[in-house]
Amino acid sequence: MEIGDILTDREVLAIFEETGSYIKGHFLLTSGLHSDRYFEKFRILEHPHHAERMCKELAIRFGDVPVDVVIGPAIGGIIIAYEVARQFNARAIFTERVQGKMSLRRGFEIQPHEHVLIVEDLITTGGSVREVIRLVEDTKAHIQGIGLLMDRSGGTVDLGYRTDALVTTEISTFPPEECPLCKQNIPLTERGSRNILRT
Repeated sequence: MEIGDILTDREVLAIFEETGSYIKGHFLLTSGLHSDRYFEKFRILEHPHHAERMCKELAIRFGDVPVDVVIGPAIGGIIIAYEVARQFNARAIFTERVQGKMSLRRGFEIQPHEHVLIVEDLITTGGSVREVIRLVEDTKAHIQGIGLLMDRSGGTVDLGYRTDALVTTEISTFPPEECPLCKQNIPLTERGSRNILRT
């Protein structure tokens, strides 16, 4: 695939599959929900040519607006924010949790006059992105939109700003008390940057 090619939904999914990012099993998601499928985005991001191509596609999709700062939540959004910012020749920063609250550390700042693009790898409920949105809104900066590698909600999550995902798919998720996989006693695997992998 040439760097100048436009990525389709099918091509993005093919990259997930090619890199072993698409996993079947019984998973506890960061949202607290359970699922029978999991997308391990870092299996994609370990390949710089895939990361570059997908992040360039996000930059193309927001190429009609000015962007001074690209921000993403740690850990998943760090590489994406860096690579998308590189495409815009903008600053790249990331948020971290401090006592459970999404915060800017390491001297990162956002000025009220700046135009900010928020990026994230995957969303299911959009909880982490909403925390970043609130943080940026508190700075009085201009949020230009939210760019995602994948929207696992099937497009049902409304983040309140222009949102563009490279691929939108609907993944079955279950509250723990209603999970059919739990009822079958299938071992649960905890995934995500907040957790240590346990099986």
